[in-house]
Amino acid sequence: MTTTPPSAVTVYEVGARDGLQNESTTVPTADKLAFIARLVEAGLRTIEATSFVHPRWVPQLADAEGVLEGLDLNGSVSYPVLVPNERGLDRALAAGVKGIAIFGSATESFAQKNLNRSVAEQFDMFAPTVTRARAHGMDVRAYVSMCFGDPWEGSVPLGQVVDVGRRLFDLGATQLSIGDTLGLATPGRVHDLIEAFGATGLGPDDLAVHFHDTYGQALANSYAALEAGIRTFDASAGGLGGCPYAPGAAGNLATEDLVWMLDGLGIHSGVDVAHLARTSTWMAGLLGRPSTSRVVQALSAQDDEPTPGGTA
Repeated sequence: MTTTPPSAVTVYEVGARDGLQNESTTVPTADKLAFIARLVEAGLRTIEATSFVHPRWVPQLADAEGVLEGLDLNGSVSYPVLVPNERGLDRALAAGVKGIAIFGSATESFAQKNLNRSVAEQFDMFAPTVTRARAHGMDVRAYVSMCFGDPWEGSVPLGQVVDVGRRLFDLGATQLSIGDTLGLATPGRVHDLIEAFGATGLGPDDLAVHFHDTYGQALANSYAALEAGIRTFDASAGGLGGCPYAPGAAGNLATEDLVWMLDGLGIHSGVDVAHLARTSTWMAGLLGRPSTSRVVQALSAQDDEPTPGGTA
């Protein structure tokens, strides 16, 4: 399925949540807020700010309330948060956020390990959360993970992914994000999955894509999604993040790499790639390791080069 690519897209920035959540270096609340402020200055307008998962499971995001207290939740920038259940929703409502995300699984193995539920039971867990959130006027995004492969089950049948994703969306979600958790997707499979969702009535306006770059395919897969008409792309500044079930994985699609490609195609994202690269270089310094983004690496090298004829 190939359509005319959109003239503009939404970049759904996940660096502050998905990007930082598995980092071993604890990032202070003030630095998280500075990071988010820099993302806003670079032009990002949808930034997943944090998670209300229990701090025992994600210690990096134990300061969720503190981060949200430092943000303008009524301004022009959207700051959705991840919630695992109704207890997480209670915290989100108390904090005054306008949008939440839930995180489901397309496979039994990952559902059991990540949610302590079966695939069928996850819908019963999420249903009251989504219903209450929508009753409070919240946007609700549903992630479906392991769409292209599972470390315990191998390749995941297309129909299985579509069935789970459709059921998550039908709980009352406003958007479904298709997750390539292990980075196994290739452009042909991306086309096939988006087309399969389309056959159930979920079109480009309902879908987002979330690619990991484990096998170096994230940009190619993003281009395939563009061809299929997708208009919302998840990405993480500097390529922060990754999946703990894919050791050595390169992490999320880097926002800079995505925006560089979009700029070259004449597709508007509203993001200043040079400003964003400087932000990612700054965050990499806090974490004590270089950014995995090729664009960040290239632009940083240019900044470090001596002026011709001058001194180093």
